[in-house]
Amino acid sequence: MNPRRRHWLQAACLGALPWTAPARAAIPAAYAPMVIEPDKPQGDGGPWLFDLRPAQARARQLKKDIYLVLTATDCHYCHRYEAFLAANAKALVPHFNERWMVATMTARLEVDAKRLQLRTDAHQGLYADFQRAIGDQRARLLVYPCVWVLSADGKPLMQMPAGAGTFETVPEQLEILRLEE
Repeated sequence: MNPRRRHWLQAACLGALPWTAPARAAIPAAYAPMVIEPDKPQGDGGPWLFDLRPAQARARQLKKDIYLVLTATDCHYCHRYEAFLAANAKALVPHFNERWMVATMTARLEVDAKRLQLRTDAHQGLYADFQRAIGDQRARLLVYPCVWVLSADGKPLMQMPAGAGTFETVPEQLEILRLEE
């Protein structure tokens, strides 16, 4: 085989392998999400800290509440939720824009509740401590994706369901955006 052709085939095959281009969880750009990058350790095993204070400041400036989404790059259900948002952007974005500033945090499934930390204007702590501090009844377990609807001050506006299948239809998503429990 021609060496140039073999090199091209090798490059094409390597490019198709899943580990060469890891998936990145992402709320679609149509929602204008504020991406909150974690302060994460250089090695494995340390805490991942998400600082929500810039999102709180932006929400106050915009006079909006925060629609906060925690996803994982390697989470099937997170990608399913993101695909739902993308497929229904035309119907949903106007409703998000009325009241919500979307913020997104992305981790990996290996980042468990003992490593995930959140910081707000009023609190900093592990995931379960954060959940308890804001009065969230889901503190027992970290499930991806996780959504909070918060005031700019970091107070929950309603108790949210957790996990896969939470937002399967446009009417279900609109109930959340309208804070209908």
